[in-house]
Amino acid sequence: MNEQLSINELYDLNETIAASLFEGLKFPWEALPLIGDYILKLGETLDPAEYEKRGEHVWVHRSATVFDSAYLGDKCIIDAEAEVRHCAFIRGNAVVGRGAVVGNSTELKNVVLFNKVQVPHYNYVGDSVLGFKAHMGAGSITSNVKSDKTLVVVRGGDEEIETGFKKFGAMLGDNVEVGCNSVLNPGTVIGRGSSVYPTSCVRGFIPAGSIFKDAGHIVRRT
Repeated sequence: MNEQLSINELYDLNETIAASLFEGLKFPWEALPLIGDYILKLGETLDPAEYEKRGEHVWVHRSATVFDSAYLGDKCIIDAEAEVRHCAFIRGNAVVGRGAVVGNSTELKNVVLFNKVQVPHYNYVGDSVLGFKAHMGAGSITSNVKSDKTLVVVRGGDEEIETGFKKFGAMLGDNVEVGCNSVLNPGTVIGRGSSVYPTSCVRGFIPAGSIFKDAGHIVRRT
């Protein structure tokens, strides 16, 4: 299971401005405590002819669209052609990829969204990494803290990986589709090209190329 959870298996690093964040790491969640400091370093290297500085630590590409009612918190990079829609709440420590969509009333916190990610309607995404063209349906969220506040463990089959993190949402591989009103529980990892049925409650590892119908019915795509 370990290799299937690796950055190399989940993501195409050519599809994010934050590729160097993941250098030297094996699992994507290892990047979570590094995102804020990484944004500070990367932001200072961005060409001011291309990126407008809208706050002390906020950089927005000049081709991106950010609606007036959107909130951009500290340590934030919005890449080219991204769209941050009405009343989006980007709390901080967020990289929004090229061509990504952050929609109405969506909240982001401590995240990396790869290029062309869509979180377009009433989503909460916290302490998470979403791969190229990942899409979260309306109302779907990442739950990033366990109800008992214990440290998050990633589980797949009979294997467990202790992360050491109290806050850990979900790692979505490239081209993952999450159905409307689904909850991704802390420590969820979904492999490339997998789909989750609407109104699902997901936890643990879902292999690449799967369809998650419910916890007892995870089938391979045909």
